[in-house]
Amino acid sequence: MNLRRLYRTIESFASDRFRTDKELLKHVLNEIVKSPDIKVKGGRIWEFDPKQASFKLVHQIGQIERIEPKYRIPVDYPAFQWLCDQRSIIANETDPTLRRIGIVKFAATGVGERMPSKHGDVPQYVLAFNADELDQSLLADLNIISVAVTSSLRGQKIEQKATAMAKDIDKARDIQLSILPDSAKRFYHYDIFGVSEAAQIVGGDFFDYVTSDDDPDRLSVVVGDAASKGFSAAAQALYVVGALRMGTSYHMKISAVMGGINRLLNRTFSEEQFVTMVYAELTDNAKGLLLYSNAGHNSPLVYHASTGAIEELEPTGQILGPFPEETFRVENTMVGPGDMVVIFTDGLSEARDADGNFYTEERVRTFLGTHHQLSAKEFCEALMKDVRSFEGAAGSFDDKTLVAIKRMSEPV
Repeated sequence: MNLRRLYRTIESFASDRFRTDKELLKHVLNEIVKSPDIKVKGGRIWEFDPKQASFKLVHQIGQIERIEPKYRIPVDYPAFQWLCDQRSIIANETDPTLRRIGIVKFAATGVGERMPSKHGDVPQYVLAFNADELDQSLLADLNIISVAVTSSLRGQKIEQKATAMAKDIDKARDIQLSILPDSAKRFYHYDIFGVSEAAQIVGGDFFDYVTSDDDPDRLSVVVGDAASKGFSAAAQALYVVGALRMGTSYHMKISAVMGGINRLLNRTFSEEQFVTMVYAELTDNAKGLLLYSNAGHNSPLVYHASTGAIEELEPTGQILGPFPEETFRVENTMVGPGDMVVIFTDGLSEARDADGNFYTEERVRTFLGTHHQLSAKEFCEALMKDVRSFEGAAGSFDDKTLVAIKRMSEPV
């Protein structure tokens, strides 16, 4: 499964409200084992108990050898320290009791907070899995499961705190709205319109139009998506927008702005709180030169009126946050008269109907091919309406952000 899609799938498993961490973990593990798209047959949850310096078995499900309920493994078992260093591992079983019942090899990933122990840091929880093939190809999936589940655990804590601070919610919403620009923007030959809808009271999607007083002939259009949820994601969005505006005001090159934000996020937020983002720069260039950098975001689409072709602006670097040394290429395309650029977050393409079907990027592409003649505002309103109609009674699961850039034949 595509790793981004796997992340969203695991995230959807944890989208309900749970009273405790263990309720959330049990539900997610059960859904993972049941899912036909995730190739595991069974799994277990182990919880670190600092008082007894051990990990206790709290849940097991699926086609696995059954371990005695509440069985404990001492914290000095080497795999627990490895999981803090490597996040996910596949290793041979060395516990004699587990080997006697037929467990000779295991795959595991750490989730939750890092917990101190006398043998070094260990994960708060360990998810162990059984699969037909326990090989290195499984590790990438385990890493994504770890990131998604850890994010959900933290998100649940944040949401619980947010509920306790309900009187501050309206103020938080006002602050988030303050970072979004006016929807409509006119810039030389370009008609631009953007819209952002949060699935919860506040969200992690954002868009911005960034200019510099000293360089009015350059406009940066930015669309981003913070992977976490609720207030945590909103805080990241506010942080990134502030950094973008500061970087642009200093006339920094696109690659330098992207690299600087990446390092700031790495130092400020945990690695599972990553951000995907597209940074596009327009000028008054007569040929319609568009410079862009895409940090792990889904590909913006460009409809070319002269040929009827639709171009995809694919990622030019990894997601922002987890990889501090990452560099971000800057690519370019031409936007001619009648062309339309559409930048969107995956909350739009991965909107789901009542049966769990995705709206899909291909459907966005088809919609653009059919409605490219609309103005930027008309296009955004029509596409958002189509997505809402597709969702129907299922409602919104994720934030949705959409920006359309239409090149006109004459200055607007």
